[in-house]
Amino acid sequence: MVYLTRIEHFNAAHKLYNPAWSKEKNDEVFGKCANENWHGHNFELYVTIKGDPDPDTGFIFDAKKLGALIKEKITEKLDHRNLNIDVDFMRDKLCTIENLVMGIWKELEPHLPPPVQLHCLKLVETAKIYVEYYGGK
Repeated sequence: MVYLTRIEHFNAAHKLYNPAWSKEKNDEVFGKCANENWHGHNFELYVTIKGDPDPDTGFIFDAKKLGALIKEKITEKLDHRNLNIDVDFMRDKLCTIENLVMGIWKELEPHLPPPVQLHCLKLVETAKIYVEYYGGK
């Protein structure tokens, strides 16, 4: 089994805000991230796939094709967008990095050709915060 990682970048704004809570409760829990005027990040997305190298090409999947797939299915939907408002798969969800990485997985995974499998997504929000997701619920 071989693992290949492609790194892509996007910029996006969001707000952490639970509409079931008061403004005071949101401010208490989310702090500056609940800012009514939003805030943004320069995200780095690490997409790791796994598989066995093809005997004819030596690839588990062409890295250029993987980059194009990520661009089409993910970064074009997220780059320079408001994640709370503009992104269909984030509607009606708290716009945390945890929920975002799970949404990205659901958007990307069905488009990988068998036998290639999505192994892991790593989403870096800041120099101090990132999440890793390996699928599942």
